[in-house]
Amino acid sequence: MKTVLTSLVLWLACATAPATFPAEKVSRIKIDGTIGPATATYIARSIEEARTQNAQCLIIQLNTPGGLLDSTQKIVQSFLGSSVPVVVYVAPTGATATSAGCFITIAASVAAMAPATTIGAAHPVSIGGFPSGGQEKSDETMKQKLENFSVSYIETIAGKRQRNIEWAKS
Repeated sequence: MKTVLTSLVLWLACATAPATFPAEKVSRIKIDGTIGPATATYIARSIEEARTQNAQCLIIQLNTPGGLLDSTQKIVQSFLGSSVPVVVYVAPTGATATSAGCFITIAASVAAMAPATTIGAAHPVSIGGFPSGGQEKSDETMKQKLENFSVSYIETIAGKRQRNIEWAKS
């Protein structure tokens, strides 16, 4: 009788115990440096891998001084079109997400920063210069167009992700 009672108690304990679930998968990559075409490809591939592996999210540890606008746009498009949430974590301590990094961080599903990190300075800078040959007025017009586009673009991203639009534009 004692054995039957013990067996019954053990069976009830097992039957009423909470079910165990397998650990959830999270993908993680690290970006440390200038944003360029290789970075955009790496991030797009990582998002796709996270999707095929049924990851709960992709965490991108970011530390960048910025980079190319074209590559930044591709990354932002990858984030906004992703079925997998993308978390951008600006780290380690002392890291920056400036220029292109600011756009990328704002476009993430979740934006997080380690202590003593910096974000901002998303002002366009011409790497190769604008057309020359005494066309100063043309140069200024091109600079203004690029700046207007950048402000509009970051405003759109901030609105889509429900971030502070006024801060993003500044």
